[in-house]
Amino acid sequence: MAIFVDENTKVIYQGLTGSQGRFYGLRNRDYGTQVVAGVNPKKAGTDVDGIPVYATVAEAKAATGATVSCVFIPAPGVQAAVLEAAQAGMELVVVITEGVPAKDEAYFYNRVKRDFPGTRILGPNCPGIISPG
Repeated sequence: MAIFVDENTKVIYQGLTGSQGRFYGLRNRDYGTQVVAGVNPKKAGTDVDGIPVYATVAEAKAATGATVSCVFIPAPGVQAAVLEAAQAGMELVVVITEGVPAKDEAYFYNRVKRDFPGTRILGPNCPGIISPG
Protein backbone atom coordinates (compact mmCIF):
# COMPACT_ATOMS: atom_id res chain seq x y z
CA MET A 1 0.00 0.00 0.00
CA ALA A 2 1.38 3.39 -0.97
CA ILE A 3 1.84 6.14 1.59
CA PHE A 4 1.06 9.47 -0.08
CA VAL A 5 1.56 11.70 2.96
CA ASP A 6 3.53 11.12 6.15
CA GLU A 7 4.70 13.24 9.07
CA ASN A 8 7.47 14.77 6.95
CA THR A 9 5.28 15.85 4.03
CA LYS A 10 4.76 19.59 3.65
CA VAL A 11 1.26 20.50 2.53
CA ILE A 12 -0.29 23.72 1.24
CA TYR A 13 -4.00 24.48 1.18
CA GLN A 14 -5.44 26.24 -1.83
CA GLY A 15 -8.41 27.88 -0.15
CA LEU A 16 -7.05 27.95 3.41
CA THR A 17 -8.70 31.32 4.00
CA GLY A 18 -12.20 29.97 3.25
CA SER A 19 -14.39 28.37 5.88
CA GLN A 20 -13.82 24.73 4.89
CA GLY A 21 -10.13 25.16 4.12
CA ARG A 22 -9.58 26.84 7.48
CA PHE A 23 -11.66 24.26 9.37
CA TYR A 24 -9.82 21.25 7.94
CA GLY A 25 -6.42 22.90 7.60
CA LEU A 26 -6.25 23.76 11.29
CA ARG A 27 -7.58 20.36 12.35
CA ASN A 28 -5.14 18.55 10.11
CA ARG A 29 -2.32 20.64 11.52
CA ASP A 30 -3.45 19.72 15.04
CA TYR A 31 -3.49 16.06 13.98
CA GLY A 32 0.16 16.31 12.91
CA THR A 33 0.08 17.27 9.23
CA GLN A 34 2.67 19.87 8.28
CA VAL A 35 0.29 22.49 6.87
CA VAL A 36 2.95 25.01 5.86
CA ALA A 37 1.06 27.55 3.73
CA GLY A 38 -2.18 28.66 2.21
CA VAL A 39 -2.81 30.13 -1.24
CA ASN A 40 -5.22 32.94 -2.01
CA PRO A 41 -4.19 35.71 -4.43
CA LYS A 42 -6.50 38.19 -2.70
CA LYS A 43 -5.15 37.49 0.79
CA ALA A 44 -1.43 37.06 0.14
CA GLY A 45 0.69 38.39 2.98
CA THR A 46 -1.82 37.46 5.66
CA ASP A 47 -1.94 34.30 7.76
CA VAL A 48 -4.45 31.84 9.16
CA ASP A 49 -3.59 31.07 12.78
CA GLY A 50 0.12 31.48 12.01
CA ILE A 51 0.06 29.69 8.64
CA PRO A 52 1.30 32.15 5.96
CA VAL A 53 -0.82 32.84 2.88
CA TYR A 54 0.80 33.32 -0.54
CA ALA A 55 -0.57 34.60 -3.84
CA THR A 56 0.37 31.53 -5.89
CA VAL A 57 1.19 27.87 -5.44
CA ALA A 58 4.64 28.49 -6.95
CA GLU A 59 5.38 31.16 -4.31
CA ALA A 60 4.16 28.90 -1.50
CA LYS A 61 6.24 25.99 -2.77
CA ALA A 62 9.37 28.13 -3.14
CA ALA A 63 8.99 29.51 0.38
CA THR A 64 8.16 26.24 2.13
CA GLY A 65 9.34 23.28 0.06
CA ALA A 66 5.81 21.84 0.00
CA THR A 67 5.15 18.89 -2.30
CA VAL A 68 1.40 18.38 -1.76
CA SER A 69 -1.57 20.68 -2.27
CA CYS A 70 -5.09 20.24 -0.92
CA VAL A 71 -7.75 22.05 -2.92
CA PHE A 72 -10.59 23.58 -0.88
CA ILE A 73 -12.05 26.05 -3.33
CA PRO A 74 -15.47 26.26 -5.02
CA ALA A 75 -16.04 23.88 -7.94
CA PRO A 76 -15.86 26.52 -10.73
CA GLY A 77 -12.22 27.27 -9.79
CA VAL A 78 -10.95 23.74 -9.30
CA GLN A 79 -9.69 23.19 -12.85
CA ALA A 80 -7.46 26.27 -12.68
CA ALA A 81 -6.31 25.39 -9.15
CA VAL A 82 -5.28 21.85 -10.09
CA LEU A 83 -3.40 23.05 -13.16
CA GLU A 84 -1.68 25.77 -11.13
CA ALA A 85 -0.52 23.17 -8.59
CA ALA A 86 0.73 20.85 -11.34
CA GLN A 87 2.56 23.68 -13.11
CA ALA A 88 4.23 24.56 -9.80
CA GLY A 89 5.54 20.99 -9.56
CA MET A 90 3.36 19.60 -6.78
CA GLU A 91 3.78 15.84 -6.55
CA LEU A 92 0.24 15.25 -5.27
CA VAL A 93 -2.93 17.33 -5.54
CA VAL A 94 -5.79 16.27 -3.26
CA VAL A 95 -9.06 17.77 -4.49
CA ILE A 96 -11.56 17.85 -1.65
CA THR A 97 -14.14 19.96 -3.50
CA GLU A 98 -17.37 18.26 -4.52
CA GLY A 99 -19.56 19.13 -7.48
CA VAL A 100 -16.72 19.61 -9.96
CA PRO A 101 -18.19 19.40 -13.49
CA ALA A 102 -17.23 16.15 -15.22
CA LYS A 103 -15.89 18.03 -18.26
CA ASP A 104 -13.56 20.05 -16.01
CA GLU A 105 -12.36 16.91 -14.26
CA ALA A 106 -11.73 15.12 -17.55
CA TYR A 107 -9.83 18.13 -18.87
CA PHE A 108 -7.51 18.64 -15.90
CA TYR A 109 -6.93 14.92 -15.39
CA ASN A 110 -5.87 14.42 -19.01
CA ARG A 111 -3.87 17.65 -19.11
CA VAL A 112 -1.96 16.75 -15.94
CA LYS A 113 -1.36 13.18 -17.14
CA ARG A 114 -0.02 14.48 -20.48
CA ASP A 115 1.92 17.59 -19.44
CA PHE A 116 2.84 17.01 -15.79
CA PRO A 117 3.54 13.28 -15.31
CA GLY A 118 5.20 13.92 -11.95
CA THR A 119 1.89 15.07 -10.44
CA ARG A 120 -0.73 12.67 -9.09
CA ILE A 121 -4.36 13.69 -8.51
CA LEU A 122 -6.62 12.34 -5.80
CA GLY A 123 -10.24 13.42 -6.14
CA PRO A 124 -12.27 15.46 -6.73
CA ASN A 125 -14.96 14.88 -4.10
CA CYS A 126 -12.30 13.26 -1.96
CA PRO A 127 -12.72 13.03 1.81
CA GLY A 128 -8.94 13.40 2.20
CA ILE A 129 -6.24 10.91 3.06
CA ILE A 130 -4.84 9.48 6.24
CA SER A 131 -1.93 7.20 7.04
CA PRO A 132 -2.74 5.73 10.46
CA GLY A 133 0.39 4.67 12.19
